[in-house]
Amino acid sequence: MSLLGKPLATWEEKKEELTVVTGVPVLGLDALASTGYGPEAALIVLLPVGLIGFHYYPIIVTAIVVQLFILYLSYQQTAAAYPNGGGAYIVAKDNLGEHPALWAAVSLMLDYLLNVAVGISAGIGAVVSAIPFLQSHLLALCLLVLLTLTLINLRGVRESGLTFSVPVFLFVACVGGAIALGVFRFWQTSGHPHPVIPPPPLPPATATLSTWILLTAFANGCTAMTGVEAVSNGIPLFREPKVRNAQRTLTVIVGILGLFLLSLGFLCPAYHIVAMDERKPGYQTVLTQLIGAVTGHGIFYYLATASIFTVLTYSAQTSFADFPRVCRLLAEDRFLPPVFAQRGSRLVFTHGVLVLAATSGLLLIGFGGVIDALIPLFAVGAFSAFLFSQAGMVVHWLHRPGPGVRIKLLTNAVGAVTTAVVLVIIVLAKFKEGAWMTIVFVPALVLLLERINHHYQKDARELEQAQEVQVSNLRPPAVIIPIQDWNRVTEKALELALMLSEDITALHISIEEDDQKALEKIWKEKVERPVRAMRSVVPSLQIVDSPYRWLYQPILDFVKKTRNEKPDRLITVIIPELIERHWYTYLLHPRRGAKLRSLLYKEGDDRTVVIDTPWYSR
Repeated sequence: MSLLGKPLATWEEKKEELTVVTGVPVLGLDALASTGYGPEAALIVLLPVGLIGFHYYPIIVTAIVVQLFILYLSYQQTAAAYPNGGGAYIVAKDNLGEHPALWAAVSLMLDYLLNVAVGISAGIGAVVSAIPFLQSHLLALCLLVLLTLTLINLRGVRESGLTFSVPVFLFVACVGGAIALGVFRFWQTSGHPHPVIPPPPLPPATATLSTWILLTAFANGCTAMTGVEAVSNGIPLFREPKVRNAQRTLTVIVGILGLFLLSLGFLCPAYHIVAMDERKPGYQTVLTQLIGAVTGHGIFYYLATASIFTVLTYSAQTSFADFPRVCRLLAEDRFLPPVFAQRGSRLVFTHGVLVLAATSGLLLIGFGGVIDALIPLFAVGAFSAFLFSQAGMVVHWLHRPGPGVRIKLLTNAVGAVTTAVVLVIIVLAKFKEGAWMTIVFVPALVLLLERINHHYQKDARELEQAQEVQVSNLRPPAVIIPIQDWNRVTEKALELALMLSEDITALHISIEEDDQKALEKIWKEKVERPVRAMRSVVPSLQIVDSPYRWLYQPILDFVKKTRNEKPDRLITVIIPELIERHWYTYLLHPRRGAKLRSLLYKEGDDRTVVIDTPWYSR
């Protein structure tokens, strides 16, 4: 209990609500951390064209920031229109219908899932940049961070926000300080700064610059926008006034992100910062190269690297905050099991957290902790959710005429069109590198959710057909008790049977050469004699030989035979079972009762009732 903290009562929920100070770490880590891999993803595409790529890099980054600003305006409106949470699923369901909403939900879930794996991998990459000998432990470090993050989130939303506040503010201060110093030295040297630690040399050009390369670099760089929707998804997490606090939090997040992106677009060409392959020795991230070039490898460098590591690895916090909430919405609409809508003892949706952690862990293991190949799929998921959200808001304003609606409609329409264009560019540019997987996974997950919903609807229709209680012609059930011998466990089951009915049969399956006569003698002395003294009908003992040493099938056959002989009666099977209190003694006993119960349920007969009578060992 101490590991996850003390349980929280429902009335303590107010303490867990977010302010702007805690909202930025909880819901902004994803967006802020994308500074570490978004610009780098664009740079690595420009690497083959050599020096000329630096000329176009600021233009690409500027286009990304323009799209970021459009999304910012759109989501400010979404937050105001949906104060109870305006994620893509809710907006699409309200305005586009159930089927588009499912596609939006799956896109969101894919985005959040990949954010965990990409963020942790990028963060460990920053550590490897500063401490190269750790490169051989890449996967182990990734899984350790994932485990730590899972435990933090199981402790509660507010505590996770407080945990990440200091590292986030330190990250902003360190990276912002390095950027400011880099800009100052650029101005001081008239545009020719001298790096304190020179970055790796730019490799010779191996390709010719083309429109396709520029579009591909833009598509890669758009991963810098993947966390923008998190705030509109998480409005219910905020303290009152919820909408105002959410909008302010989004403003802070987008303001910092936009400033960092523009600065990196300006400084990377100035200092000749290049992207490197994480799989090769000597790997350094773009951010650590820039900080080393501006400040050297002193105390500040390692402090900044630590903050980058923390923010990048724990950028998955956004996913841990919002993925369970999307699962809750789907569960409330019967597209996921109800357990995803239930909050745990720490007021978090525990099952959503655990599913996200387990799936992300499998991804990290499958890709060895290096998941650059999944970044295209990451961007597709994010922009698909953006598109459904913006398109839904366009329909929303079309049905709500009033003052100022035209401006709001135009804002979301521009957001929808630009998002659609960017999504097409991403899919076309990165199709072979992983975006093709969306054609397989997204429809498959949508189909799975629809089948789950179909199952729940079928059950609801069936259960709603209940009639009035039939009180006439009710008869006690025919009771069958499978027994091995006469003992305390059997005695307890028989006592229950005597309270239910007079039609009781104890069924013993004789395997090999057991002592049937001894059992019959004990039955007459311990059961028939005392029962006959109190009532006219006594329980019968049926011994069935099993020449092939089968245990379960003879019991099933006997139950079926009894069912056929008594078509107007319920058949109650009472299963006596010894329950061990300790796990180490539990393993010493066969679980025959559980196996028999499963087989009886598998028969699927609604006239057969199964009752367990456990006897707990001392």
